[in-house]
Amino acid sequence: MRDSITASEVSEPYAQALMSLAKSSDLIDRFGEDVAFLRSLLAESEELQQVLANPLIKPEAKKGILRQLASEQVHPYTLNFLFLLVDRGRILFLDNICKQYQALLRELKQAVLAEVSAPVELTEAQQEAVRNKVKELTGAQQVDLETRINPDLIGGVVIKVGSQVYDTSLRGQLRRIGLKLMGSS
Repeated sequence: MRDSITASEVSEPYAQALMSLAKSSDLIDRFGEDVAFLRSLLAESEELQQVLANPLIKPEAKKGILRQLASEQVHPYTLNFLFLLVDRGRILFLDNICKQYQALLRELKQAVLAEVSAPVELTEAQQEAVRNKVKELTGAQQVDLETRINPDLIGGVVIKVGSQVYDTSLRGQLRRIGLKLMGSS
């Protein structure tokens, strides 16, 4: 618990500083793309996470790795921001900072994050249907999807928006039927 509080305390000011730079440079969406790219990079490579978090690896080596992996993909301001995080020993919070930036971006754009669990990868049409349903339920202008494959689900999806959970899975439907049957006996 304490680790998540510390991560939040460290990540929030950096995310706000990045947002401030994005606003003043008119690069809000570009930085949004950059942080999405960085999060996917971190998610794909456990090794990269370990290298960035390792205090024994010199800052210049970390900067070289980041330059090699990201310089072609991210805006130069974003790359400089990464170097600043390395210099200040905060690069291990990169994923949390990126998450915080995405939350600030959603707030700015009146968007919500819908975490969707499905038994298989969703098609574009299914993703659009989920977005439309979430817009209808929440009144949001825009919906960002974060999908996860959960093979334990038989069919349908489970959608989490903030603290609200919309369970349209077969398992959820069967559970509700079971509760109704138990309640009527």
